[in-house]
Amino acid sequence: MSLPGVSHVLCRTSVTIEELQGIQRKPQNIRNMSVIAHVDHGKSTLTDSLVAAAGIIAASAAGDTRLTDTRQDEQDRCITIKSTGISLFFKAESHYNLPKDSVGDEFLINLIDSPGHVDFSSEVTAALRVTDGALVVVDCVEGVCVQTETVLRQALGERIKPVITINKLDRAFLELQLPSEDMYTAFVKHVENVNVLVATYNDEELGDCMVDPTKGTVAFSAGLHGWAFTLTKFARMYAKKFGTDVDKMMIRLWGNNYFSAKEKKWKLNTDQAPAGLERAYCMFCLTPISKIFSNCMEEKYDAVTKMLGAVGVTLTKEDLELRQKPLLKRCMQKWLPAHDALLEMLVQHLPSPKVAQKYRATTLYTGPVDDIYAQGIKNCDAEGPLMMYISKLIPTPDKGRFYAFGRVFSGTVRTGQKVKIMGPNYVQGKKEDLFVKNVQRTILMMGRKTEAVDSVTAGNTAALVGIDQYLVKQGTIADAEATDSHPIITMKYSVSPVVRVAVQPKNPNDLPKLVEGLKRLSKSDPLVVCSTEESGEHIIAGCGELHIEICLKDLAEDFMNGAPIVISDPVVSYRETVTAESSRTVMAKSPNKHNRLYVRAEPLGYGIDDAQTPLADAIENGEVTADQDAKARTRVLVDKFGWDKAATQKIWCFGPDGSGPNLVVDTTVAVQYLNEIKDSVVAGWQWVCREGPLCDETLRDVKINIMDVTLHADAIHRGGGQIIPTARRVFLAAMMTASPRLMEPVFIVEIQCPENAMGGVYSSLNRKRGVVVEESNRPGTPLYNVKAYLPVSESFGFTGFLRQNTAGQAFPQMVFHHWDVLNGDPFPGGDEKVIEIVLAARKRKGLKETIPPLSEFEDKL
Repeated sequence: MSLPGVSHVLCRTSVTIEELQGIQRKPQNIRNMSVIAHVDHGKSTLTDSLVAAAGIIAASAAGDTRLTDTRQDEQDRCITIKSTGISLFFKAESHYNLPKDSVGDEFLINLIDSPGHVDFSSEVTAALRVTDGALVVVDCVEGVCVQTETVLRQALGERIKPVITINKLDRAFLELQLPSEDMYTAFVKHVENVNVLVATYNDEELGDCMVDPTKGTVAFSAGLHGWAFTLTKFARMYAKKFGTDVDKMMIRLWGNNYFSAKEKKWKLNTDQAPAGLERAYCMFCLTPISKIFSNCMEEKYDAVTKMLGAVGVTLTKEDLELRQKPLLKRCMQKWLPAHDALLEMLVQHLPSPKVAQKYRATTLYTGPVDDIYAQGIKNCDAEGPLMMYISKLIPTPDKGRFYAFGRVFSGTVRTGQKVKIMGPNYVQGKKEDLFVKNVQRTILMMGRKTEAVDSVTAGNTAALVGIDQYLVKQGTIADAEATDSHPIITMKYSVSPVVRVAVQPKNPNDLPKLVEGLKRLSKSDPLVVCSTEESGEHIIAGCGELHIEICLKDLAEDFMNGAPIVISDPVVSYRETVTAESSRTVMAKSPNKHNRLYVRAEPLGYGIDDAQTPLADAIENGEVTADQDAKARTRVLVDKFGWDKAATQKIWCFGPDGSGPNLVVDTTVAVQYLNEIKDSVVAGWQWVCREGPLCDETLRDVKINIMDVTLHADAIHRGGGQIIPTARRVFLAAMMTASPRLMEPVFIVEIQCPENAMGGVYSSLNRKRGVVVEESNRPGTPLYNVKAYLPVSESFGFTGFLRQNTAGQAFPQMVFHHWDVLNGDPFPGGDEKVIEIVLAARKRKGLKETIPPLSEFEDKL
């Protein structure tokens, strides 16, 4: 049996599927890595060079094929939409300095190419969970952009080790024709910017993640032309010549080091550049490359052959018939092949699953750290109990079915094996979201193709067939009889679905198709949320215009077999909040008039330090959580947010879903039977958190203080039926008296444009209620960067509007940033715009036209 699409490898290095599986059993020789970066920095193009080295595509086609863009719309739009996995087999070259624990010189690289567009960053999260290392691609002209920061933060949060490559060097040589010294300063800046971000994550277990060219963790590449180098490559070339060892040479090739050819002397670490001398990095690395560039472009073929001859590269007759750019590409690929530099960097500096799972186990597993499952993950033990995390579902060629793609962290998954499937809502010991089923087939993902295998061992990525009906988005797989196993932590996304559209079928008979299609859509995308409103509308929520567009296209074409659908205009999810303390304590009586609740509402407030961090943000970022150790939580709330110690110990619950940024705090004194009604009050609070008083939107940043409670002495008169509706009414009343407001989601927009388009950018932002927060010039280029806040409700069609106003010279990137209070009174006679939003939302949800009066919720003594 041979690997599809890897047939060339079979002839060249004769890898059979058995041999490939042989390496899968040596976790020290596996590297699981994802390629992450800002949109258009060259991830898929660079991945091609690695794929070509494995013989899956021809080297001459590398850079133009974009093999990992598997969908037609990805090829058409030239952007990656879904992350794609591919397993590559390599034999390390003799000069690689292999890690101590590796067995032999054959390596398996499970590579995932992820999208760079911010609307698909949920795909990046899914890719990062199943990998241990990341190749961060930075455009040498544009540098570290907003999305580079986002994905790098996600990677470090998942304890993933980064290495970087500064890409698109061909642009610097050909388009900008920068002097080599300017290039060096730009590269230093990009490396520093990455290290500034890395430095904010001081994770002792992960160790030092700073990238440094002299350690070989920074590569310089041109994905389109298929060439790349690290300092290791040049140090090896020059070390013999200077009679020194490779490590010393590498340190000299970066930083303020100069070599005087006249005196044959090094001048090391000098602050001032000695007159007439060129920096060692420029002299030994960039200048030779730029000479080949200029000789090829100026058609000086003898000079090219002579230069390449000196470094031991011979050009064939066919090569010499090429002209200009094709010749340049061929010369550079032969002299500095991209895969050589990148693979050496990946093999040497990214951890194997055996190493990585030691420090990742604690952040992955939800159960106790000393049980057999945690130990199995920690030791990456193929003989241990099965623990596999499914990070995403990939649609298969047969309509409506999915491959469950993920990574085996412990044990071995086999075809036909009976497994326990734990969905994202599964709680250890309960029965919901839990299934026991058989795996029909185990397969390896090979870019556009798949390959069936018998079993896959710990440390590898794989896909399973036949369990997709029991999973939505993600889940954990364990042995069928493992009753005491806990699930692996569910992924946290850096973006949230704030843009919603309603869909309905054009022909009413297609309604069952739509319902089925929405189920499949919510499986296929990690972030999309499909729900049905009480009014019967089907809502699809995504994190941006492009995301919604792709989801709707998939829904109509793939999941509904082309049945036509009608799509509403996009609407934005708002949040409801309070902006002051309740003007008075409100009271509600239970239906039987025997129990009373007295309550006040107020905002959660800010930190006591100068930074003024809102507590709601701290809860959303996981600094303060419901399941955190009580002492640790008290410490944070007392030290950072100035709470009273007693109050921190009487937090009843977070909401919604027991984890959101809203709290109920018990401030009562000496109330009898109070604990017996706690569950009922919590249930009422969760209900209110999902449906606020203004227009049934979710609450955010609300704190409820229970002031006093009067309860009936007989337990039968204070049951859930009496307390839950009462708690709901009193909470809504308390909010109505605490000046309730709407919160709208706000994007941060990063716009790149030349100076002459700045006027158009500012006028476009002003017309759309945008607020500019910073503006900076890119050193060495005529480009400017503008960062601004833009309300999501104004962002629809903003890209087109901006291009129109700047003659197509400005490019925006938008990502959700924060929630902002709309400072208008939503009650009749208040702010017209806010009232309009509230009424439109109420109408859409089929509620009464007007906001109900306070008297509907509150009772009088």
